[in-house]
Amino acid sequence: MKIGVLALQGDFREHLDSLKQCGVEPLLVKTQSEIEAIDALVIPGGESTTIAKLARSFELFDLIVNRIRSGMPTYGSCAGMILLSNRVEDAALGQETFGGIDMTVRRNAFGRQVESFERAIEMSGLAGPPLNGIFIRAPFVESVGAGVEVLASVDFHGTTHPVAVKQEQLLATSFHPEITGDHRVHQFFLDSI
Repeated sequence: MKIGVLALQGDFREHLDSLKQCGVEPLLVKTQSEIEAIDALVIPGGESTTIAKLARSFELFDLIVNRIRSGMPTYGSCAGMILLSNRVEDAALGQETFGGIDMTVRRNAFGRQVESFERAIEMSGLAGPPLNGIFIRAPFVESVGAGVEVLASVDFHGTTHPVAVKQEQLLATSFHPEITGDHRVHQFFLDSI
């Protein structure tokens, strides 16, 4: 199985390294032919509007949407979560998403860059100690449809918000497991394929 990491913007190299630590040889993808040749995709953290605009500029946007709709397993972290959501609160003007997960996500929900934080995360399906969740200008999930499984949530100002979700072959986290050295989320994704 060929796993691609979308390499338009963001921390794609960190995802590449995490996947390699799980025993696969992922590919950095940024052309139509590369995306057509993969079986699964990882969308990195970064800036969701920039990734979407670059995907449009390189004529990849519709291809990615169609591959996701056709059942291509896809995992997105942070900006990748936003891009996999069907709806976005506090969206930038004209912001587009690839969609696929029946959820509403709020951009920059935990605050600005200076308000980034770490939190222990208990995630369903993962054995071992809690994950170290690193949240950098991160989104959280406002609401999910009936087909979405919430895997992890955090309390923020007295309200619990989902920060890891799964719908069929799609996985999204609002935190960045790719920068922690803990590869269990990536292995969870690979195991679910």
